[in-house]
Amino acid sequence: MKKTISILLTTLVVFSCATTNSVDSKKDNNVSSDETYGYTEKNPVKVGGATNGPSNERKYLNSLTGPNGEAVSFVRNGSCCAFSTKNSPFGGGLLDMYSVTYEGKKDTVTLYLNMYDKGKLKAPAGFKIK
Repeated sequence: MKKTISILLTTLVVFSCATTNSVDSKKDNNVSSDETYGYTEKNPVKVGGATNGPSNERKYLNSLTGPNGEAVSFVRNGSCCAFSTKNSPFGGGLLDMYSVTYEGKKDTVTLYLNMYDKGKLKAPAGFKIK
C-alpha cells in the first residue's frame, strides 16, 4: 500500500511538471525569436508542398493574428528571389511576397513565403498564430 501511494505521488508530480512546461514552451514556440524570420528573402516562411503551395500560403497567412488577436489582412505582391530547391520539378523556385497588416497597425510589412520547402511554422515577430 505504501509503495502504491509513493508511485502514485511520484507520477502525479512528474505529470504536473510536464504539463506546466509543455504549455509554456508551446506558447513560446509559436512566435519566432529570429527577428528576420519571414521578413527577409534569406529567411522566408517555409509552408511546403509545391502542388498545394498557394493554398498552404493562404492557410498560413489566415492563421496569423496581431499581437492582441487582431484580424490580419494580406495582399500578394508577386514573386521574387529565385533559389534552388529539390522540391520543385524545375529545380528552383521563387518566393512569394505578401503585404500584411492588421487593424491598428500603422504600417504594412512584407512577408516572404517559400511554397516549395517545409519548415517549422511560427509567427514572425509582431504576430501570433491562432
